[in-house]
Amino acid sequence: MTDRKIARRDVLKGALVGVATVPLSALLGRAEAATGPVDPNEPQAKSLGYVTDAAKVDPKANPNFKPGQHCANCLQAPAGKEAGGMVPCNIFGGRQVAAKGWCKVWVKRP
Repeated sequence: MTDRKIARRDVLKGALVGVATVPLSALLGRAEAATGPVDPNEPQAKSLGYVTDAAKVDPKANPNFKPGQHCANCLQAPAGKEAGGMVPCNIFGGRQVAAKGWCKVWVKRP
């Protein structure tokens, strides 16, 4: 057995590095998970009533829906970012949604 003492400063440095790596690893894992287009069967998409074609929205189940509302003209999708019929959506963490789609969070772009 040795009588080597560990400096308090070294212990605090180690603890600080350990605590800092936890949020970093969580962010990296979340970034990897949030890729690809949004699937209408995902729990978040279902809870928001997301559909890939606004023409198929049931107006009785979604009384806020009005014809002409779709993801491409929503405030949550940045203007001019449409590519291949898809647009990034802020509600879904920047993931791609169908430009012709719709969800309950639709807001008119000013």
